[in-house]
Amino acid sequence: METSSAASESSAASASRHIAVRIDRPAEDVYAYAAQPPHWPEWARGLGQSMERAEGGWVARSSALGRVRVVFTPRNELGVLDHDVTLPSGEVVHNPVRVIADGVGCEVVFTLRRRPGMSDEEFRGDEDAVFADLVALKRVMERSRPQGAVGPPGCQPTRVNSTVTSGGPPATPR
Repeated sequence: METSSAASESSAASASRHIAVRIDRPAEDVYAYAAQPPHWPEWARGLGQSMERAEGGWVARSSALGRVRVVFTPRNELGVLDHDVTLPSGEVVHNPVRVIADGVGCEVVFTLRRRPGMSDEEFRGDEDAVFADLVALKRVMERSRPQGAVGPPGCQPTRVNSTVTSGGPPATPR
């Protein structure tokens, strides 16, 4: 079956990846921490090394992105951490993020969408940056685990099809 170049450009532009990490902390704890923008520089280095309240939202500064405006969804009981990032070019990028309860722990899922005109290499680079940020959030949250928390401490995240799971060593490729 043949596809037109417009159809393949359209499907490439709308491609998305769900990148997830399991955190051995209750969803409520992870959400309470992650829903505070001043904490983001501690774990979301891909967004910025600093976060300041300004312009009816927040401003993040990073060496990669420059100065960007960030508007977060209001705090809620559903674990929604969506945020819109306005790039220096004026382009607004919507970033859906969820904290989902999973037993006594949780999973944080970031939906990465390919922006129009983004190359495969750029998309993979964004995916790697989001993965690194979620792993950093896992480390921050599990470092401050309350005594008696379940799950083995020091589990290394394992990347499987853009998903990070907590557990033993990565599976051996076949």
